[in-house]
Amino acid sequence: MMSLQKNLSIISVCSTLALSAVAKPNVVLIAIDDLNDWIGCMGGHPQAQTPNMDRLAKRGVLFTNAHCQSPVCNPSRASMMSGIYPETSGLYFLSPPPAESPVLMKSTFMPQRFQDEGYYVTGAGKLFHNGGQQNEKYIPNFGGNFGGFGPMPKKKISPYPGHPLWDWGAFPEKDEQMPDYKCASWAIERLSEDVEKPLWLGIGFFRPHVPQYAPQKWFDLYPMETLQLPKTLENDLEDLSEYAVNLTTLEHVSPTMEWVEENDEWKPLVQSYLACVSFVDHQVGRVLDALDEREDADNTIIVLYTDHGFHLGEKRHFAKRTIWQDGAGTPMIIVGPGIKKGAVCDLPVQLLDIYPTLLDLTGLKADPMHEGNSLKPLLENPKADWPHMARSSFGPGNVAIISEGYRYIRYNDGSEELYDRKADPHEWHNLAENPEKKTVLKKHRAQLPSTYHPALEGNSTGHKAFNATEARR
Repeated sequence: MMSLQKNLSIISVCSTLALSAVAKPNVVLIAIDDLNDWIGCMGGHPQAQTPNMDRLAKRGVLFTNAHCQSPVCNPSRASMMSGIYPETSGLYFLSPPPAESPVLMKSTFMPQRFQDEGYYVTGAGKLFHNGGQQNEKYIPNFGGNFGGFGPMPKKKISPYPGHPLWDWGAFPEKDEQMPDYKCASWAIERLSEDVEKPLWLGIGFFRPHVPQYAPQKWFDLYPMETLQLPKTLENDLEDLSEYAVNLTTLEHVSPTMEWVEENDEWKPLVQSYLACVSFVDHQVGRVLDALDEREDADNTIIVLYTDHGFHLGEKRHFAKRTIWQDGAGTPMIIVGPGIKKGAVCDLPVQLLDIYPTLLDLTGLKADPMHEGNSLKPLLENPKADWPHMARSSFGPGNVAIISEGYRYIRYNDGSEELYDRKADPHEWHNLAENPEKKTVLKKHRAQLPSTYHPALEGNSTGHKAFNATEARR
């Protein structure tokens, strides 16, 4: 009898170990709004202080050549969550919502797919666009947006007279008043709960998106007297087509370079952006600490990413809505079981690759509608053969193709740009007319989409900029 009990005990232990060995990994997405490469591990700004994103990068693979599919919140997030390009869906701009794209409605958004596969799915903050509405619709068990871009002061802090969200300065007094702090606290509570199913958790932080508000202590990290401005070139736009310049200037709501310089607001803008980045980095750290306390921390995939980049004077531009590096480039860090630690990958990848990658890493069947590629080979070997290029667009016909060494841009009027990203990382010198680059141009032109879905109707800033540019052709 004792022998039988002993054998049963051994079988029980073995069964438990076997189940543990095949347990589905948790998935945690950390989305940050409007974050460029101004984080310590990427070196985009020499003074950026982001110790928590830096420590996350040491645990996995940092992708230095990652790109969004559209430099605007709505289409970028819809593309990432569906695995479908804007050129396929017709969703290029801030409006309309994904539900008005017949193509997207035939797809299965990532949260729903993981719920269908047996995961407990929940999220909070800004994961899809438009605060609560889209998130409540597409994320099961949505926890709220905790005030979105608020709180707001009674009147603007900065002298900029434009759009109400375009403001910057020290506000409010405490971290605890910020929606991102509340979102991180909500995530920490979820991570402390015991759930029998594997977990899919999305955390969407709003900063450093405008208004660029953060408590004073984060501004104190960047004293104005020692603050460095990004490197720029005075005549940067002179080798571009009129179409390219119009697309990035007409009908935009952000301050122009001329206004910023005339009003001596360049340093305050840079300081407030860096303050917001350090503030949100601290919230990332709070979430990572909670993750580390879980028993299944080693069986958790973490993906940190941003929906697109952000200009702070580079190429004479502020904000987003460009398919240059500063507008379309996105930090991306992926950590998890079997993923190489402390590695850097310089090969071209894109947000579109995240969804198929997560399916691959969790052992789920690939979706034939997906247009991206699993990054699993690069997570195992960041220098693996990678035949793919990345692609970003801002309206039909305006496309950037990015390889390991070059950024090629073709606009809807047929004008082109080509930048040697290694020799010219700031993208100051357009080589499209250089006869020595014919082979490079041909290689990148071959990656352009064969067709473009017409832009779905809307009245967003992107629609206005695109239509105004087309009207001047």
